[in-house]
Amino acid sequence: MAAGILAPALLVAAPSFFATAAPTAVTVPAMSLSVYEPDAEDLRVAIVRILADPDSGRRVTREADALLDANDPEAMRAWLETGYRIAQAEDDRVAIARILADPSISPALRAAANAALDDNTPQALGHFLEAGRCQVRLIGTAPHHSASPG
Repeated sequence: MAAGILAPALLVAAPSFFATAAPTAVTVPAMSLSVYEPDAEDLRVAIVRILADPDSGRRVTREADALLDANDPEAMRAWLETGYRIAQAEDDRVAIARILADPSISPALRAAANAALDDNTPQALGHFLEAGRCQVRLIGTAPHHSASPG
């Protein structure tokens, strides 16, 4: 209860104390935020994991093998940052073209494959191959429920 009584008095007294004090500069020590930079071995492990993926296509495999042979960490880093996506997108386009070459695919699957190719982004191509193809097949093979006289 004493704190409740004294609090207003402290608040009234505080401005006069701070008004007489000279402003001081505040220095903040420089902070070093280190961001993890993978070393050559980490980069090689990442590329080997990509090679171990059974879904890695020809271009991805060819480029990954060449990077491991060259053993250039900067080239590996650049490929993992951008080159991998480009190589994977090309492999995805080839996989979609193979699907489209099958004359027995459903019209819905054909339309979804063509839409992914028309979009032509790594995300759209990968999404079609990972999820869209399965969704379209499920929709295309699901029994159609219609009201039939019984």
